Amino acid sequence: MNILLIGSGGRESAFAYKISESPLTSQLFIAPGNAGTGAYGKNVDIKVTDFESLGEFSLKNEINLVLVGPEEPLVKGIHDYFLKNEALKHIPIIGPTAIGAQLEGSKDFSKQFMHRHGIPTALSASFTKATLDEGLKYLESREVPIVLKADGLAAGKGVLICSTIEEAKEELIAMLADAKFGEASNKVVIEDFLKGIELSVFVLTDGKDYKILPAAKDYKRIGEGDTGLNTGGMGSVSPVPFADEIFLKKVEDLVVVPTVEGLKKDGIPYKGFIFIGLMNDNGNPYVIEYNVRMGDPETESVLPRIESDFVDLLLGVAQENLSEKSFEISAKTAATVMIVSGGYPGKYENGKAISGLENVKESIIFHAGTTLVNDEVRTAGGRVLAVTALKDNLLDALQQATADAGRIFFEGKEFRRDIGFDLID
Repeated sequence: MNILLIGSGGRESAFAYKISESPLTSQLFIAPGNAGTGAYGKNVDIKVTDFESLGEFSLKNEINLVLVGPEEPLVKGIHDYFLKNEALKHIPIIGPTAIGAQLEGSKDFSKQFMHRHGIPTALSASFTKATLDEGLKYLESREVPIVLKADGLAAGKGVLICSTIEEAKEELIAMLADAKFGEASNKVVIEDFLKGIELSVFVLTDGKDYKILPAAKDYKRIGEGDTGLNTGGMGSVSPVPFADEIFLKKVEDLVVVPTVEGLKKDGIPYKGFIFIGLMNDNGNPYVIEYNVRMGDPETESVLPRIESDFVDLLLGVAQENLSEKSFEISAKTAATVMIVSGGYPGKYENGKAISGLENVKESIIFHAGTTLVNDEVRTAGGRVLAVTALKDNLLDALQQATADAGRIFFEGKEFRRDIGFDLID
């Protein structure tokens, strides 16, 4: 099979690694890819939202399957673009159509979906600039802390947790009246604050049946001890010790099944991944958010634990026979440590030469923000490399990944040395 993978981050690097393992893969192309993905296939210099060029490339190279990594092309309708084109519609796309992608593209859409199908989530209400006064009054009826979410995609920055009602009112005005997050905050969801411990559960579905992938926990804060600014993710672990079989059965019964069935009831065709951000509140799951793709850096911890043929699973989605596919998960633990540029998540410099990659023998290096300049690997983003170790237990995996992160060098390099250690008794 000829496969086109769309994206350029650590998630796509992990996808490329897994796809390249499959005997079903003839050629793998990554658009646009990064300095690491070239080890698993051929990078193609096409932007993820250039649907016309991606379509032309797919025809020219006889692509049999397209896997979409990031959310932006899904929300903007890449699946719909292929379906509406007579020459392209025969090529299966792994990723939902634009209406299904609204689970991530619109916080209001996803909350209405959850309420409609009885999926446990925080109480919420949505407001626009025209109903700002109602929103301010609504805030007075709620307890703090309170959560404000920009309805649209805001590059991970559209969620605010306010500790006072006055702060919440100021932020609501800034979001709706002053367009703090641009068009993303034309509508704002006000949501009650959920207490507990977070984790992520991933589902692969062909629209009829599903496979629940390994659960993972990621770490958002830049500083050790979960301090400092939020980031795109500084590391992750899988499995999650506090998500036992009893809890995960509740997740399946109360969240996964109603989600898949809800999509069917609403007439929304969905072929791809569903990322479910959860809060474990005293053993009960509540949905924080949906994403319509795999998470990053969780993917770098989840995929190495999948022992089944990953491409065969994707084929099961494309051919709507996922229930017939073998699905085996390793009992080992994966730990991922993210190496980032100095200054991230604030201002940082690109173009720093990376050395020491050859020093890592026991972990897998997934490139996230890298590029090749005259055959030299250089930094090209805030999150640069994900170092993943797969070991028999959590402590060994954490120690290996952390030690190997220390074996790689570039100017300004930073990484957390405490990822996952809060989970060890």
